[in-house]
Amino acid sequence: MYEPIRTKSVHTPADHADDFPHRSREEELDIQLAGHQAALLAVTDELGIGEAGDRIAEQVARLRGAPPARHAGRTDAPASALHRRAHALAGRALVVAASRADTAVAILAAECMDAHTAALAAPAAPARLVGAH
Repeated sequence: MYEPIRTKSVHTPADHADDFPHRSREEELDIQLAGHQAALLAVTDELGIGEAGDRIAEQVARLRGAPPARHAGRTDAPASALHRRAHALAGRALVVAASRADTAVAILAAECMDAHTAALAAPAAPARLVGAH
């Protein structure tokens, strides 16, 4: 009544599973951590925080084996939104660094989280009009 299936099912294991490269868990975590750090670096650079950006760039370079591309691309995002984004990215980096047992990045990420939390808690400076006394 039905014709038998003559092709291999997609659910059967591949005959040559070793034909493509596999990455170890540590390599995958390095890639993920470098990505979170690079995203944090972009937001840090946008906020104009040079010293912290340099420290983050060092860690990205260590993880990737090459220095990250940096730019001072500015958006119209308010500083509070950028600080919240940076805090979230630092939190993600902290989680991955902890699972990877990378103390240097974990400490840096925790410091970044503290700095962005403090920046969000600080009262905003009043806007000054140009020429006003």
